[in-house]
Amino acid sequence: AKFSPENYRPVGWAENAPQPITTVPDGVLDFRTNRLPIGHADRRPWIYFLAASTGFIMASLVRTVACKLVHTMWPAKDVWAAGIVEVDLRPVREGQNFVVKWRSKPVFIRRRTPDMIEKAKKDDPLAPSMREPATDAERCKKPEWLIVIGVCTHLGCIPQPDAGNWGGYFCPCHGSHYDHAGRMRQGPAPKNLELPPYQFLDEFTVKLG
Repeated sequence: AKFSPENYRPVGWAENAPQPITTVPDGVLDFRTNRLPIGHADRRPWIYFLAASTGFIMASLVRTVACKLVHTMWPAKDVWAAGIVEVDLRPVREGQNFVVKWRSKPVFIRRRTPDMIEKAKKDDPLAPSMREPATDAERCKKPEWLIVIGVCTHLGCIPQPDAGNWGGYFCPCHGSHYDHAGRMRQGPAPKNLELPPYQFLDEFTVKLG
């Protein structure tokens, strides 16, 4: 039976049981006498060195993993290069709608005629009533040049230049009309044609991005 007396150890067995301190036979050197006790002061430098080395290695591993993760999310060099485009404006004729590619999007660069500028500025008093209010000066850094992203703000179609009720741009997909400043004037588009970040490096060079 489980609880029968022969299944129990005799009294005092634990105190008198053999307690070996090594598995090395007698007469064989095992360097036990060379080891310092656990609490000995001379063991501390080694413990400090081991702790510092482990901490340094772990910090290096964490840094390496973090850098790899950041670099995997970093844009490639060709993406950076495509994000900044310099355009020579000298070949653009007056009244021409020049198209360049920037970040996989078409960008309209229009060299406006004096008549286009006059019509755009003439409608400035109506700007507060527009869907996205903006004056001609707010849309064009230089009156002669209109630079907008050539994507309709409704569903992303490509508007046609020199078309529509205001003579600027017209999206044939759903009938959005834009004026000579790229402002939304009629149709379902919710906003004006988007302005890309740009700056003029000189009189006939513009940098997109």
